[in-house]
Amino acid sequence: MSETFAMTIDGRAVSAARTIDVRNPATGEIFAAAPDADAADLDTAVAAATRAFPAWRDTPIAERKAALAKAADAIEAHADELAALFVREQGRPLPGAKMEILGAAMWMKATTMLDIPVDVTEDSDTRRIEVHHVPLGVVCGIVPWNFPVLLAAWKVGPALMAGNTLVLKPSPFTPLCTLRIGELIRDVFPAGVINIISGGDALGPLMTAHPGFAKISFTGSTATGRRVMESAAKDLKRITLELGGNDAAIVLPDVDVDAVAAQLFEGAFHNSAQVCVATKRLYIHADIYDALRDRLHQLAKDLPVGDGAEQGNRYGPIQNEPQYRRVLALLDDARANGLTLLEGGAVPDRGYFVPLTLVDNPPEDSRVVVEEAFGPVLPLLKFTDIDDVVARANDSDYGLAGAVWSGDVEAATAIAHRLDTGTVWINQNLQSTPFTPLAGAKQSGFGQENGVPGLLEFTRPKAIFIPKAAR
Repeated sequence: MSETFAMTIDGRAVSAARTIDVRNPATGEIFAAAPDADAADLDTAVAAATRAFPAWRDTPIAERKAALAKAADAIEAHADELAALFVREQGRPLPGAKMEILGAAMWMKATTMLDIPVDVTEDSDTRRIEVHHVPLGVVCGIVPWNFPVLLAAWKVGPALMAGNTLVLKPSPFTPLCTLRIGELIRDVFPAGVINIISGGDALGPLMTAHPGFAKISFTGSTATGRRVMESAAKDLKRITLELGGNDAAIVLPDVDVDAVAAQLFEGAFHNSAQVCVATKRLYIHADIYDALRDRLHQLAKDLPVGDGAEQGNRYGPIQNEPQYRRVLALLDDARANGLTLLEGGAVPDRGYFVPLTLVDNPPEDSRVVVEEAFGPVLPLLKFTDIDDVVARANDSDYGLAGAVWSGDVEAATAIAHRLDTGTVWINQNLQSTPFTPLAGAKQSGFGQENGVPGLLEFTRPKAIFIPKAAR
């Protein structure tokens, strides 16, 4: 008998006429059901958020912050329960699952440390001009399956703190933790302020086309992001799109191979490489290429892959079958084209598992280099010239993140300035903070998340010209 979860609409638990199956990616077996919201359910949620907006907008920001902190406390208090559920629906091993739950709570609390500025553009003898940043209205939040709880918090925190109300949709592959969090925080906010609905592939387009939304905040693939942007254009909804990447890391010859190998490996394979900002192309200087390749291959063979519920496994499965099939097709193409694959250790026979795989210096135009695998497949590419490798790293439709590794931080910083990405790390990777905006260049995104700039994405400027009495 599978477990059943409910949506949160207008402060109440709501079921749907139909349900969607939720599978454990480590086994491929159905273990739960989530509501499959239809157009009427969506209308109900939007109507609830619309009714709640005026009072929430007028609630003092200190009270909005306090509610967010209380919601974060509720998530923290149930971290063990949520982490266990996270492993079953998302697949990541338990330590990483709990880290995401606690990280989401931390992120929501950190958001309350931000403030919405009032910009004074003139303060003369005759007038004062203030630019306020006011909420937009009802926000549509659409969250992917790779970091379903953390990336939901990235939307919930700033949207609600800015004074908007929200209708949030998790991925149909990973709806359960978000639905459960909705139950836990249902009474923290006034009815209708936060609504959480779930559904299959038809629900997203219904949401992006719905006239009741003032803004869409979407995290997912670039292909879907284009469709979201097209849908939003019909009534000029505001949008924030955090999309795909094909992130390049450049390793200079002066690094200590043994010291950086594990960091480089984790930067590529964390969450089984299902990370938008993970290293997806690793450019290694020819002087150290063989040594670093061999060290990375040894790590791939040594680090255990398996069911995230079993203690000791470092990496879990691909989260869902369609993505699993896409990664297998990419590997089949690499084999068909004679590329050298360096595989890691054995993986379980059932479930959506792929061995941790390195591709040894493939051609720059091969699919495994050009396409974002979003799975545990990492091409290693040799270079000798800095200008050449910068050009190769930038030769992509994407520009989300990048990294430079060197014993000379000044030289690495100079290279970082030349990379066409929204974020560049030097001698580190996968770093993000609630106070630093994440934004993509080129087809990796539109708008930004986190920090004051990300908070202001959930507002619009309102200039007020205030005359001063004549002296």
